[in-house]
Amino acid sequence: MDRRAFLTGMGAAAITLHGSASPAPRKKETLPPNFIVIFCDDLGYGDLGCYGATQIHTPRIDRMAAEGTRFTDFYAAAPLCTPSRAALLTGCYPRRVGLHQWVLRPNAVTGLHPDEITLAELLKTAGYRTGCIGKWHLGFLPPFRPTRQGFDYYFGLYHNLDDVETVYFKDVGGTPLLRNDAVVKRAPDPGELTELYTEEAVHFIRENRDRPFFLYLSHHTPHLPLGVSARFKGRSAAGLYGDVIECLDWSTGVILDLLQELRLDSRTLVVFTSDNGPVLKAGGSAGPLRGSKNTVFEGGLRVPGIIWGPSRVASARVCRQLATTMDLYPTFARMAGATLPADRTIDGRDIGPLLTPDPATAPPGSPHEAFFYHDGQGVLRAVRSGRWKLHLGPPPALYDLETDRAEKNNTADANGDVVGRLAKLAAEFDAELSRNARPVGRAEADPDWPSGRK
Repeated sequence: MDRRAFLTGMGAAAITLHGSASPAPRKKETLPPNFIVIFCDDLGYGDLGCYGATQIHTPRIDRMAAEGTRFTDFYAAAPLCTPSRAALLTGCYPRRVGLHQWVLRPNAVTGLHPDEITLAELLKTAGYRTGCIGKWHLGFLPPFRPTRQGFDYYFGLYHNLDDVETVYFKDVGGTPLLRNDAVVKRAPDPGELTELYTEEAVHFIRENRDRPFFLYLSHHTPHLPLGVSARFKGRSAAGLYGDVIECLDWSTGVILDLLQELRLDSRTLVVFTSDNGPVLKAGGSAGPLRGSKNTVFEGGLRVPGIIWGPSRVASARVCRQLATTMDLYPTFARMAGATLPADRTIDGRDIGPLLTPDPATAPPGSPHEAFFYHDGQGVLRAVRSGRWKLHLGPPPALYDLETDRAEKNNTADANGDVVGRLAKLAAEFDAELSRNARPVGRAEADPDWPSGRK
């Protein structure tokens, strides 16, 4: 079944269930939960107070963690941007959806395949209003843009603002900031984006307060180039990088305060996380973890993961079970009452039991038997199962992550049975993924993009 058939079928089912295409408004207490995903760009594991930062102050995010569940072992599916975002929105490892190799540049003719069913499209089958605010980076030609991938509303930049990508727009006045398909501004200042995106997010939430909504708030920061407005400049002891993080903290507080003001907090889940690990030369920190962005050490893929929802998420809880950004796809689907597509493999798992553990039973374990680490070209480089992580090598290197998060002590020689078990898991998964990978989307080049009128 292709995407169009799936979405048409789900829409027809909704009409049959409710008796018409426009059912009577439901009482707020019967509505499914709203979902907000705050997705930072290159935010490191050690960049927040609740993860150990001492020179950067993040009181609102720390409070969010104290009022919700903070994960210690939360993973992005890739150590860099495009693959990680593809995984978040499809619930799949990037190789499974064909977006596993490096990042898309403005001249790319590839993107997220139109037949993929994004999280936004899935939630729309359950009656959700969907909005994407911020960075996209999943394809720039018309078939790949946010409003063609399930989002009712878009405001942001399709690309980065670094020199590698802005050069494509030098002849037309700079990188376009867009509202849906209309250019609002060209060459925006990196220092204004977090505040602009926060303002747009507030508007989207207010406009959709009486219906279920999904907001994907995809910040550009702290990806280079760094910048903040005057009111945030100089606030942090960690320099400009710290100022940028403290601006993100402010933004998160605005969103949480608004939910409480509108009395939406009791039926909203907010996720705060990052697409990959930090850029160390920019000032980012992986805390106690080894590695950084674009590596398969823990610092490249293990990221902050905080989930807040006063009536649905355990408060003041630290969860040490492995979970991933891919898990949001099936978790949100179940909470929304949406049906997962049955014709394709979804790698994410429902982590609802980790958010609301039953106190009468033993704490649930991770729903993942293993997690697979791919590099920036989509090559499988490592596997984790439970406490053990195996870098496939050659030569292989085995680390006990319960006692050695910094991956300093290679215990492969003393644990040959573990090495063999994990190597087998990796080989079997690699073969399955190769058999069941789906194609990347392709489109005809547009003479008006990226250096033309559009």
